[in-house]
This record gives sequence, structure tokens and C-alpha cells, in this order.
Amino acid sequence: MKDNHERLREIFARLDSLDYVKPEQIPDIDLYMDQVTTFMDEHLKKSKRYEEDKVLTKTMINNYAKNNLLPPPQKKKYSKEHILLLIYIYYFKNMISFNDIESLFAPITEEHFMDSSGLSLQDIYEQIFSLEKEQMKRLKEDMIRKYQNVREMFAEQEPEDRQYLQLFAFICELGFDVYLKKQTMEFLIDQIREEHPVSHKKKK
Repeated sequence: MKDNHERLREIFARLDSLDYVKPEQIPDIDLYMDQVTTFMDEHLKKSKRYEEDKVLTKTMINNYAKNNLLPPPQKKKYSKEHILLLIYIYYFKNMISFNDIESLFAPITEEHFMDSSGLSLQDIYEQIFSLEKEQMKRLKEDMIRKYQNVREMFAEQEPEDRQYLQLFAFICELGFDVYLKKQTMEFLIDQIREEHPVSHKKKK
């Protein structure tokens, strides 16, 4: 059984290996669907849980378009801005519902998708992901605090059982944090839905 100190070191090593897709890595030319799935799989492969997992498939892209998360391609080709939206969807899809993602994205796609006159999707993406390093630092500090808290628990138990119970408590702490943040995200998205009702009219 691994020591919990070792587990924490491995967690931080995994977090350090993760990186976001930088706008300059995305081709400036429009891509066909096969090229999009290949690009996403290549650039987000470190975030996969299992090696055989697919970051993105044709079926997923079609479902995103069907659920109004993604504007339709132009002549079967996807722009750089389509790929930026797909990256957001990739991060959000395991946290909130398609309906919530649609409500969250609607004001962005309506005002900034393929808009060369003002703030572009790339501008928004760059500003949001510029926070990544500071957020990673805060996350690690918070995880260390949580880990130190649970190390004081179950002191009366036998070493092997104590280590497992502390690991269980640590996972519960992380889970409760995720639960509260998910509740907050959903609360804010409900407000967005009221303030910016989604129109399902097809764009020309």
C-alpha cells in the first residue's frame, strides 16, 4: 500500500504535467472533423484518465452541435473559434449538464463568435487561461491544508487502517469542495439563464 505522502507527491507531479491548449498551437486554417479530433486528442492526451479514452469523437461533436453548444461548421470545416469552444466544452462536460453549458455559452457565442470588430473568443480564452498558474498554486496550497487536516484523524487505528481512513477522508474533503463549487456554478448559471434566455433560432 502506498504511503499517503507519496500519493500527494504523485498528485502534484500529475498536476504539473497538465497544460492547456495555447491559441498559437491551434491552426489558423479551418479543419475537417477528423483533423479536429486528432488535434484535440494530441493536445489534451495528458488529461485523459485512461490511455484508451478519446478526448473527442465525431459523435461527441455532432452531439454538441445538436445540443446547441457549438455553432455549425462552415462547409464541413471548423474554425479556430470552434476549437476554442470545444476546449471549453471538454473541461465543462464532466461538471455541468449540456443544458447548463448551452446557457453559459449562449451570450459568448452570440456576441463574440466570429466577431472581428470587438473582443474575440481568442481574446477571452487568453485572459481566462492567463489565470492558470496562479490557480494551480492556490490549488496545491489548499490540497496541502486538506491533507494536513486529515493526518490528525483516526490516530487510534492500526497503521494500515489509519492510512486508508485518512486517504478516504482526504478524498471526501476534495469531493465536498467539488460539490460546493458545482452548486455555486449551477446557481450562477441559473441566473444567467434568467438574464439571457437562450434562443434556439438557427444562425444563418
